Amino acid sequence: MRVALFVTCVNDALYPRTGIAVVRLLERLGVTVDFPAAQSCCGQPQYNTGYRREAEPLVRRMAEAFAGHEYVVTPSGSCAAMIREHYPRIGRRAAGEGRGEELADAARSLAPRVYELTEFLVDVLGVTDVGAYFPHTVTYHPSCHGLRSLGLGDRPRRLLAAVKGLDLVELPGAEECCGFGGTFAVKNPDVSAAMGTDKIGSAAATGAEVLCGADNSCLAHLDGLLRRADSPVRALHLAEILAATEEDPLP
Repeated sequence: MRVALFVTCVNDALYPRTGIAVVRLLERLGVTVDFPAAQSCCGQPQYNTGYRREAEPLVRRMAEAFAGHEYVVTPSGSCAAMIREHYPRIGRRAAGEGRGEELADAARSLAPRVYELTEFLVDVLGVTDVGAYFPHTVTYHPSCHGLRSLGLGDRPRRLLAAVKGLDLVELPGAEECCGFGGTFAVKNPDVSAAMGTDKIGSAAATGAEVLCGADNSCLAHLDGLLRRADSPVRALHLAEILAATEEDPLP
């Protein structure tokens, strides 16, 4: 099987190890991974801030970049949700404004082929035990887009539960938002920080060494709060845990 990796701009700029981990994991499972160099930001920051028209060129660019790939896999629930949920809306709005069907066609072409990493592993590859080894206590934070928009459900937990050596502990109030919300954190910093502080307090109360998630944008927010609080808990993307093995552990 061959897939295309949509690494996302956040991972490309700040968390390249997550993208490397996804490739390492998928190749271990027998998947060939392509990386279309023309990919870019999905347009979520623009769209969420009200700049719908400014996001339209990115819809076109992304559809062109991933044309011909049956599966597009991304380690980000928020970016997957942007493409699957909002690209079609952007296309319909453009058509409704009399600007033709080109954008709607591009969105319809790409959206069904985009998979968040954990749903690709569980639903497409049909695996939960990926041969990972991570001898640490971990608690999992389900980010809002993955939880509410994509409906990832227990897929991430099933993958973590199958990791050798990993002790998975439940996070109190797991379904509460961490407070990041992309530009929400910029526009409402006090509220954002208060929500994040509640979340890291819940994580610390579990006794976990690692606060795991499937979106590095949310984890960046939580990691900053953990560091400011001088907490021993570290934030880590789920892909990096799943990529680790006894022979090739996480650095």
